[in-house]
Amino acid sequence: MAGLFKNLLVLFFVFQNTCLGFRSPLSVFKRYKDTTRSFSSECLGSDQPVISLGLSDFALDIRMPGVTPKQSDTYLCMSVPLPVDDEAYVVDFKPHASMDTVHHMLLFGCNEPSSTENYWDCDEGTCKDKSNILYAWARNAPPTRLPEGVGFRVGGETGGRFFVLQVHYGDISAFRDKHKDCSGVTLHLTHQKQPLIAGMYLMMSVNTVIPPGEKAVDADIACHYKRFPMHLFAYRVHTHRLGKVVSGYRVRNGQWTLIGRQSPQLPQAFYPVERPVEVSYDDTLAARCVFSGEGRTTETHIGGTANDEMCNFYIMYYMEAKHAVSYMTCTQNANPELFRNIPQEANVPIQIMSDMLKMTHGHHEETKDSDKSSLLKQAKKEEILEQNFHIEEAVEWPGLDLKLGQVSGLALDAENNLVIFHRGDHVWDENSFDNTFVYQQRGLGPIEQNTILVLHPSNAKLLHSLGKSLFYLPHGLSIDKNGNYWVTDVALHQVLKLGPNEKEPLLTLGVALQPGSDKNHFCQPTDVAVDPNTGSIYVSDGYCNSRIIQFSPNGLYLMQWGEETSLGRDKPGQFHIPHSLALIPDFSQLCVADRENGRIQCFRLETGEFIREIKHKSFGRELFAVSYVPGLLFAVNGMPYPGEAEPVQGFVMNFSTGEITDTFIPLRKSFEMPHDIVASEDKTVFVGDVHAKAVWKFASTEKMEHRSVKKAGIEVQEIKESGTIVEGRLKNNPESTDPVKKQEKQHLVQQHTSTGISFVLITTLLIIPVVVLLAILLFIRWRKTTVYRGDGEHKLDSSSGRILGRVRGKGSGGLNLGNFFASHKSYSRKGFDRVSTEGSDQEKDEGEGTDSEEECSAPPTPPAPSSF
Repeated sequence: MAGLFKNLLVLFFVFQNTCLGFRSPLSVFKRYKDTTRSFSSECLGSDQPVISLGLSDFALDIRMPGVTPKQSDTYLCMSVPLPVDDEAYVVDFKPHASMDTVHHMLLFGCNEPSSTENYWDCDEGTCKDKSNILYAWARNAPPTRLPEGVGFRVGGETGGRFFVLQVHYGDISAFRDKHKDCSGVTLHLTHQKQPLIAGMYLMMSVNTVIPPGEKAVDADIACHYKRFPMHLFAYRVHTHRLGKVVSGYRVRNGQWTLIGRQSPQLPQAFYPVERPVEVSYDDTLAARCVFSGEGRTTETHIGGTANDEMCNFYIMYYMEAKHAVSYMTCTQNANPELFRNIPQEANVPIQIMSDMLKMTHGHHEETKDSDKSSLLKQAKKEEILEQNFHIEEAVEWPGLDLKLGQVSGLALDAENNLVIFHRGDHVWDENSFDNTFVYQQRGLGPIEQNTILVLHPSNAKLLHSLGKSLFYLPHGLSIDKNGNYWVTDVALHQVLKLGPNEKEPLLTLGVALQPGSDKNHFCQPTDVAVDPNTGSIYVSDGYCNSRIIQFSPNGLYLMQWGEETSLGRDKPGQFHIPHSLALIPDFSQLCVADRENGRIQCFRLETGEFIREIKHKSFGRELFAVSYVPGLLFAVNGMPYPGEAEPVQGFVMNFSTGEITDTFIPLRKSFEMPHDIVASEDKTVFVGDVHAKAVWKFASTEKMEHRSVKKAGIEVQEIKESGTIVEGRLKNNPESTDPVKKQEKQHLVQQHTSTGISFVLITTLLIIPVVVLLAILLFIRWRKTTVYRGDGEHKLDSSSGRILGRVRGKGSGGLNLGNFFASHKSYSRKGFDRVSTEGSDQEKDEGEGTDSEEECSAPPTPPAPSSF
């Protein structure tokens, strides 16, 4: 009898465990809650528990391993590996945190965490590869429930193999007793295949500025959707203290459908979408955050600290498994005009009960204004964004046909017109300077052409020009908020400020034609930047002096920083030709293209304090120029040295992480030596090339495809196919990049030439009768002059051969660094002699047969850099 009872008991437990695989997430977590231990008085160690929930289900506890943050606004990360190798699905989340200690938590999925430590400061990043947000929690939010049959795919061939938990500890006053925190989240996972795969769509403003005292400030985000249908089932809003209401919509055929609307001062949970919303191809997703700057005395920017702000609208969605994409972002406003029709409800703040208003973000209500938050805090923002776009050359841009001298500087004015700084008929070669950097070609006089050209950004039409008889060797260019042009001249050793319509400089820094290293002299200054907030002037000086100098708005010397690179070392704050400046006012930083060290260095504007370095192997040894737009850095490198493989190209980088998200090269003719780069917020990029004497225009593929449709009249079905492929060409799908690039290039070239087909056809039809008549006349003449034919043909062939030889010889020319170095063995690399060889834009006339702007060197030192 006892044996029969034992057998029945075993069968009962087997049946119970089998059924658990089909229970709802709620019932499974009820069982888990009853069986798991309490974490109120102890924290988990390095071994995270995995609890079986049946034959196919299990729970994974992800908790901070007992941490005590030392300062406010600390971001800590930890990782947990997926305990199984095969594919699994996260079907439920259970948070373990209190807003008394935790501001927010984010859970990422990836293949390689940024660290292998038990936990780490998130300044180091979350993941080394692409990271997908799986879950977010803030302000005592309740658990998020997924619909039946929906799960986040992890593991296997396509899913991430690690979970990374990021916890933001805002105000750490709760840790005065030095207790240990073990906040986190419990996941319910199953091996049962889910027919619908969940994903996260993040809409985020990156460049909103909230003026002090402003009652209502809108931050708008909108992107066109170019994928297979997705079904929205939950949303979450997120701002800091100034946010009043956040609303998200689907826009289709002019009709606005509400996804969700909520006050960010309420618990920031994933709230269910009230009515099912499907988003299809070519719909628009739009979101608005409404802020108030009342009570603030300074501008508030987007950032990661308590005194910064954020504007985030998260959407949880599901897609059919075969089309599923796990994570998408939208960080721009593709159509500002769209928001003229936004429903009025989006502008109406949601009233919060007084007891709810006491539920702050876990920060001090009024801490002193932060120092604009350094990059380290910026890197700890809630999200590390992936830039899901690609840059291609705008082949219809006629800028390559402009008659320019050596293009040394580029800028965009307030109307986004392109401003070019070029050298006219002057060049920088080895005869331009002596060993003390004194300009040797003063007898040529200043450049007689207008050196500053203002062009329309779409058709390259000349709108305005100035700068005649002012400069000898132009170099750097920038434009301040008042439209003034700031330029550097390496021959004059000066920085000049010019009004848009002024013939004489409004301000001059440095002494004309006199190089030096003190407070009143420059030595071949390369670039200049003006802070729009303070008016402070920053000069990179330059080829002979390895320093950055700060001046007051009226030109008084304030301070300087930087030193020459140590032999064989490139320490922080050392330069080997600081060549280009990018001012980042949002974060009070100045980023410098440290050219011959092949890197970008960023510094704090107020103090010159080093913040970080961005350096990648693909930069090669030279990085010529850098440009900033909110959230992004753009850069161009130099030609590779002999025996090196890194190509000359443009780079797009995530400003927060420094990660390269895209590279680009021209389609029509190759870069020879790109010298400067400038970008606009709509991701239009211009590159100026000294050797090619040309300016390229690049734009994101989405923007160019829209233009293609408009100009070429392509059918809607073709647009959809192109859009689908382009959208699929993201960082996590590298295998699709080359075919897509090829398809896009063919499409753009076809578009560029299609407009001329009709003209060519008509012309051909008109010429045919003339050709036939000429052929008849030539045949008759040939019959009469056969006896003289030989000598004539021979002379013609000889002449043609010489002409073709010249053409081929010029066309086959190019950079030959080996020949150039071999012909300049006598230059020294010590002291001022070394600087002098680096400090010359050794640019030769095309007929001289040697490469211009390349530095000479003497063994045994490595090949010296090119210089402009």
